[in-house]
Amino acid sequence: MQDILDGIKRAILVGEEEETKKLVADGLEKGLEPRRIMEEAMMPAMEDIGERFSSGEAFIPELIVAAEAMRQGMEVLKPHLAGAERGSGLVLLGTVHGDIHSIGKNLVRMCMEGAGFEVVDIGEDVKTEKFVEAFREHRPDILGLSALLSSTMQRIPEVVEAVRAEDKNAVIMVGGAPVTQDFADRSGADGYAPNAFEAARKAKELLN
Repeated sequence: MQDILDGIKRAILVGEEEETKKLVADGLEKGLEPRRIMEEAMMPAMEDIGERFSSGEAFIPELIVAAEAMRQGMEVLKPHLAGAERGSGLVLLGTVHGDIHSIGKNLVRMCMEGAGFEVVDIGEDVKTEKFVEAFREHRPDILGLSALLSSTMQRIPEVVEAVRAEDKNAVIMVGGAPVTQDFADRSGADGYAPNAFEAARKAKELLN
């Protein structure tokens, strides 16, 4: 079984979509638990590429192909994440106004879905009013705000304040390259995650 898990990790790292799908299907057929495939192959692969990107050893194109391979693998895995492995809660995700970057948010979505959350992704460059409207419509357990630029992250406190005016008990998480724990605290957010994998763990922690 370990050779399948290692193979999935390798396939994601090099962006081999078809190979990732095939190996995930093989693993499921041979009795590998979906959770084990997520935690011992898929998430470590994305953590690996994420760390290499942070240290300058990998670049945006490599991150994109790895994320797409992970997404394809998740499509195979999703139907098997039924019952107790789903139903962790509803997460509403979006990238703040002025920021058109989607990679980080999309990784968070995949990791949240892998952790059993239902995710409503309202996209990039989302105005504050739209966050409030979406929050009112979906009443999520957690609102996740993403920003990739130091200029656009200044929108985060504005969204937090507007959503809290709608619901003072709203649980809000923030993240993105320039965002820090200190900034999250100053923004009034309930949680901060330095990467997509920690975001899924932090979300579970906040709801527990």
